[in-house]
Amino acid sequence: MTTVDAPRRRFGKVLRIPGVYAPQADTNLLAEAMRRENVAGMDVLDLCSGSGVLAAHASRLGAHASAVDISRRAVLTIRLNALLARQRVAVHRGDLLAALPGRTFDLIVSNPPYVPAPPAVLPSRGPARAWDAGPDGRVLLDRICETAPRALRPGGTLLLVHSAVSGPEASVRRLREAGLRCGVSDRAYVPLGPVMRERLTWLRERGLLGPGDDKEELVIIRAEKR
Repeated sequence: MTTVDAPRRRFGKVLRIPGVYAPQADTNLLAEAMRRENVAGMDVLDLCSGSGVLAAHASRLGAHASAVDISRRAVLTIRLNALLARQRVAVHRGDLLAALPGRTFDLIVSNPPYVPAPPAVLPSRGPARAWDAGPDGRVLLDRICETAPRALRPGGTLLLVHSAVSGPEASVRRLREAGLRCGVSDRAYVPLGPVMRERLTWLRERGLLGPGDDKEELVIIRAEKR
């Protein structure tokens, strides 16, 4: 089990426009995994960037950093936080990798929306857009597992963080089927956040959380292109 420090200890001051995902334990876990990749000189993409702190962190570590998010508010936030951190980040607005057609990267990091939610259709606005991901939490995870392998260079790596309630085994299976060498590289346990607590009865009814579960397991899926 990994202990996750408060994100502010790693990223310092972070600006956030309302409706944009704030850096949390999953962000910090992904940042630590990225640090171990020795990204200096790499082309790194922060996919579903949100506040942009991971892209700025990659730039701080010496990478050529790009960031993608579909939200206009997130794109503005990424730019502001890159300026605040005095880091160079190429910012793009669009739907996942469709925002950068034909581009390839040495490393892709992604903290997409992954919280299971009753509606099958993803919200197109409002704060829930930053975390809702369909009844099994996999609407965006499955798309990333399908498209990210093609955007990796030979020897490139995908680091994907999500909750254990969203099916890590499905992520691993899909990425292996795409030809990547893949497994869970990191795990951490954190208290249930307000969204999970609000949906606790529904999550237990679906068998995604047990009766006594009061913590959420986060996982990093690490997948390497041969």
